[in-house]
Amino acid sequence: MGSFSIFHWLIVIAIPVGLLVLYFVPIVKILHKAGYSGWWCLIVFVPLVNIIMFYVFAFANWPALRDKHAT
Repeated sequence: MGSFSIFHWLIVIAIPVGLLVLYFVPIVKILHKAGYSGWWCLIVFVPLVNIIMFYVFAFANWPALRDKHAT
């Protein structure tokens, strides 16, 4: 097979990290606007729990809206 150059490893590491950043930044912003901690985006790595939490977030009373209606 041969050895790979540093350029190959740069691509292998940089592209997935860049895609993760492009994926998680909007999710964190949405979670902050909804009134939740941005750390909840890490739940995507836990199988089955991520699907359950998707529905919990979708149908729960969001803290940001609850505070808005209270004033």
